[in-house]
Amino acid sequence: MKKILLLLVALSLTLGSCDKEYLNPSTASDVQVLTNSDGLITVCNGLQARFTTGGALSPLYNTVAAGGLSTRELTVINVGNIEEFNISLGAGNVTNLNGVVRNLWTQCQLVRANADLVLANAGNAADPGTRSGIIAYASIFRALALGTLAQYFQQLPITTQTNAPFVDRVQALQSAVTQLEAAATQLAATPVSADFNSKIIGGINLPNTVQALIARYSLLAGDYDKAIAAAGRVDLASRSVFVFDDLARNPLFEVAFGNRNVFEPTNVSLGLTGALAPEANDQRIPFYTRANPTATQNRGTGFYTASAAPIPVYVPGEMLLIRAEAYARKNDLTNAVTELNRVRTSTAAATPASGLPTAPPGANLPAYSGSLTQEAILLDIYRNRQVELAFQGFRLEDSRRFGRPGPGTTGAERNRNFYPYPRVERENNPTTPEDPAI
Repeated sequence: MKKILLLLVALSLTLGSCDKEYLNPSTASDVQVLTNSDGLITVCNGLQARFTTGGALSPLYNTVAAGGLSTRELTVINVGNIEEFNISLGAGNVTNLNGVVRNLWTQCQLVRANADLVLANAGNAADPGTRSGIIAYASIFRALALGTLAQYFQQLPITTQTNAPFVDRVQALQSAVTQLEAAATQLAATPVSADFNSKIIGGINLPNTVQALIARYSLLAGDYDKAIAAAGRVDLASRSVFVFDDLARNPLFEVAFGNRNVFEPTNVSLGLTGALAPEANDQRIPFYTRANPTATQNRGTGFYTASAAPIPVYVPGEMLLIRAEAYARKNDLTNAVTELNRVRTSTAAATPASGLPTAPPGANLPAYSGSLTQEAILLDIYRNRQVELAFQGFRLEDSRRFGRPGPGTTGAERNRNFYPYPRVERENNPTTPEDPAI
């Protein structure tokens, strides 16, 4: 991996509403950094660094922890990890001082704010192809930041200003999609330059990732036609991954899956029971879990088995399941089952890169044979999402969207609906809404 210069902290920011400036006086100012292509590319590299590395500080770690611990996908091993333990307890145990909640909020807002700075200054890149790469890269990380926040908070700021106003989570998702669509148009008109590709951290296929995120966040925003179309434009044979090495380490391996101290999968059924339990001989289960770990092995595997293990930005099966769900919600059940079966019956091997996987293996299950009703088909889509996308941070959002039993109800499958707004935001932003009840 290229050396990542963490110039994010060098940029003078007003995060959300905060009056505090996030400034490193020993490094270049934002004016100096953003006036040329090399500076803009360096900040783009910093976006990935902030989102993906830094251990328990990174949004990538915290979205997996939050999504899994709130839904019984993951279980805490050592209750001394009090922030994660309180997330696993849920309800009122998750306060506005919780570290997982705070890190999700502040780090994603920093990524979003710096991405906006890059986009506002992208015109300073003289070469059109380099400018295309810069716009696409910043748009991707802006979308990841907003999309991650929208999975856990009902409202959020999407601009950087004093007392930044909050918008509904759906509006935030729509903002992410609009910027991604602008990036897609730019990429189609002007392909990325060799100069940009030689200086940016590798691993991410920009055109594919832009379409994959349009599909993901359009689905969450309820725009099913757009989700179907965008997912269909993704080349399923191509891969987009966050890359790591021994210095910039895979945060899930570093903090959790590389030991037995923090958390691990609840069991080989991924915490799913009853009608949701994984089917016998599902080939994805032994990919994501160890049936008989040793005393020192974490039960979880998947994309978190080494410090240099790549983590996919999306997996091909997510695109198929997006199309299946969107068709089902439009009551086009024939197409929904067709897309679902592309996941269920896949016999693909796990996609390797330097001996480490970048996609799970196919499920190798029989075709769907259940009732041809919207409710039954959506249930099987949900069950397959929980296996295909295990430990990738989607389960809390999925649980709400599919109307699964929520906190305080019989058979509750999640312990909160949304998280409280962090105290750091509330103390600095008088427009912060009231916290959700649970």
